[in-house]
Amino acid sequence: MKKNIGIILIAFMALSGFLSANDRYPVTFHKPFTSVADYVHYTTVGQMGLTITNFGVLGEGYNNPNQPSCMYKQYPDNLKEQIEHMSYGGLWVGGKVNGEKRVSTAIVDGVFDYGSAGFEFTDNGDSISERSSIPTSPVYSPHAISHQDFMATFHDEGEVVDHKPLHIQVDITSYAWNFSFTDAFVILNYHITNISSSTIEDVFVGIWADAAVGNMNYTSIYEPGGGWSWYDNLNGFDESVFDPIPEDEFQGLDRDIAYQYDEDGDNGYAQSYIGFSFLGSETVPRAHWDTYYNQWMWNTSSNLFYPEYFLPLTDEERYDKLSNSAPKHLGDEAYTEAGYPAAAASWMILIGAGPFGSIPAVADSSSWELPPGAFIDVAFAVIAGSWANDGAEDNAARRKLLRVNADWAQKAFNGEDNNGNGRLDNDEDQNDNGLLDRFVLPAPPPSPKLHIVSEKSKVTLYWNNIPEFAEDPISREKDFEGYKIYARRKTSGLAAEWSLLATFDLDNEFGYNTGFEYIRIKDEFDNPSYEIFGQDTFYYKFENSNLLNGWPDKNIFAVTSYDKGDPNTGLESLESSQLENRITVITGQQSIDDQTTKVGVYPNPYRVNAIWDGSGVRDRMIWFTGLPEESIIRIFTISGELVKTIEHHAATYSGGETRRLQEGLGANTVYSGGEHAWDVITDDDQALATGMYIFAVENVSTGYIKTGRFLIIK
Repeated sequence: MKKNIGIILIAFMALSGFLSANDRYPVTFHKPFTSVADYVHYTTVGQMGLTITNFGVLGEGYNNPNQPSCMYKQYPDNLKEQIEHMSYGGLWVGGKVNGEKRVSTAIVDGVFDYGSAGFEFTDNGDSISERSSIPTSPVYSPHAISHQDFMATFHDEGEVVDHKPLHIQVDITSYAWNFSFTDAFVILNYHITNISSSTIEDVFVGIWADAAVGNMNYTSIYEPGGGWSWYDNLNGFDESVFDPIPEDEFQGLDRDIAYQYDEDGDNGYAQSYIGFSFLGSETVPRAHWDTYYNQWMWNTSSNLFYPEYFLPLTDEERYDKLSNSAPKHLGDEAYTEAGYPAAAASWMILIGAGPFGSIPAVADSSSWELPPGAFIDVAFAVIAGSWANDGAEDNAARRKLLRVNADWAQKAFNGEDNNGNGRLDNDEDQNDNGLLDRFVLPAPPPSPKLHIVSEKSKVTLYWNNIPEFAEDPISREKDFEGYKIYARRKTSGLAAEWSLLATFDLDNEFGYNTGFEYIRIKDEFDNPSYEIFGQDTFYYKFENSNLLNGWPDKNIFAVTSYDKGDPNTGLESLESSQLENRITVITGQQSIDDQTTKVGVYPNPYRVNAIWDGSGVRDRMIWFTGLPEESIIRIFTISGELVKTIEHHAATYSGGETRRLQEGLGANTVYSGGEHAWDVITDDDQALATGMYIFAVENVSTGYIKTGRFLIIK
């Protein structure tokens, strides 16, 4: 066993009506030096940003403003859509050992310290590992299942007060995709092994969640007095079937989604659902397990209004919650139409499933055993979905998008059989050896490799032809059909939608039949040719002109690919994600080493607090232009006092001397090479005063110096 893994400094403020920076979870996890607590990994490829740890906990409790806990959409077109959904969640595993009910939990409400009963999983001393199925990813692996796999291992044998462990090891693998139809969920696949010398009977597995739906853009918890109410949320349990689609292989399958939403949607800033769904088990067929749902108010062990909905405090109570649903009360005015409490509160969610094991304990398979060394595999999905309408009441119509996203998560789990037959019945394949290829989805061709060259008022996009040779994983056909070019124009940090600049479609019996002649790179004899940048070869290019120079967060480009769809199954054309190869571009003058071209500054005169400036002193920005590749910029007062020295290296310039470029755009930003931004802060860390200033640009290679001047007006 490991040493006691210390104190997780998490304070639970049960009586606080609003979530603020110091409520419930004011600081992050702390574990001893013998442990490797990894709580900084979160999914980035899709629209759901979910923090995943290596000790069973989900989310990060809104401790870090630069890290999502369970955010959807993390790349919004509108800031009203950038919503957090869960502070913390975690795995619960229950079973019976020699007739005694035991439950090991990653996290519960109402517990202050790690080492207390409730925080009961310990990492194995390794941080989270990552791999990706995207060929251009730096963590690409042919063994990856999704666009972003996270993998970690933990166990329940740490020293925890008053806890009898099941003695299990858990290997978690999470899956996330960037397809537009799969970017709203993350799948959590748990491989649970009995590492004890005793048989565990009737294993039940669940997800506990302290959901809290709110938007930092509406009122941020990181600002004084900011925050949103914990206590205006409502829960529900969606027990329905997949939407009937003609010849749909999923028609008639059950849908069980435990969900939460903000009661009034916070003036449009929290119109979203968070859902949790059990997808299935590899080891126990669907006919032999069921899904169970429970909820209770935060840290409330008894409830006068809803006595059945209480916080379980013992292993026996927790096991019973995992293996039985709370009773419904149809027709009672105190409950919703679905039979669950209708009073808004800080409601916890617990969705459990079972029984599981590796062998049936009785002939009718109603009880299962997990002997020493045996394992089970179970999968859950964390799902989000915007309100499908702005109606005041929760109903199936408003949950439509949540349901669609949950259905795709189920389809991802169901996969296909190993003959490529597309069996999606969530049960054993009776045609061969019973093996199913899980987590297989229809997929568009990948986005192409993209390279962008920035010039004055213009960008040129180059991309390769790799998508044209990709096979769909279901049909096994090369079904590429065309490319789409997108741009996002953003100003002053405001979100903006993608604009479709152009579509180029193969000249065949499908689509628009534009052909690729307009974008194909050609040689001097008008024959198809290519351009090489670094080690990559590009066959297409597209120019976008009349752009403004130098403004931060202004131009973002992406090139996607799409397929022809599948008329036989009714599947529409699928398109790769703009998130896969998006590149931010700052347009401007390219590097110039001649002695005749003038250097300059813009805007000039510079009026402080212009509309493009941010709110802080360090959010200001002016641009020097016409710079050589290697140069030194020196700024003087009119009396000759040197106030700032800037070194410019065109090949490596990434927005230095400006906070807005460094923090707002990220590393994947292309600059023109001949321009350099400055936040108007001197070498003495003082804001530049009103007045006229002189600057000199020295060409490091030649020693030639060019000069100019600019005016600051406050």
